[in-house]
Amino acid sequence: MNKVLITALLAAGTLIAAPGHAADPAAGKALAEASCADCHGDDGKGDADYPAISGMAVDKFTKAMQEYASGTRTKSAKMTKEAKKLSAAQIADLAAYYATLK
Repeated sequence: MNKVLITALLAAGTLIAAPGHAADPAAGKALAEASCADCHGDDGKGDADYPAISGMAVDKFTKAMQEYASGTRTKSAKMTKEAKKLSAAQIADLAAYYATLK
């Protein structure tokens, strides 16, 4: 029993100590060009049909994408579909990229 408990505690400690994904704006740019630019534009400024996402704060962008992926944000079926394709690391990369645009 003690060995199981010790193993579980060590595993939990490893997960807590493991560094998260360091967002990569360059990777986000490549992903944006392939997946986002058709609707939001090359500069992320959107248009009458699609909202601007350039300059959006990382936490706001991340929250929106997580909500689309989970289905709690339902404003756009297309965004829900696209967000479900993305990993947490890809969302972080996109958020970092769009935050750099003004």
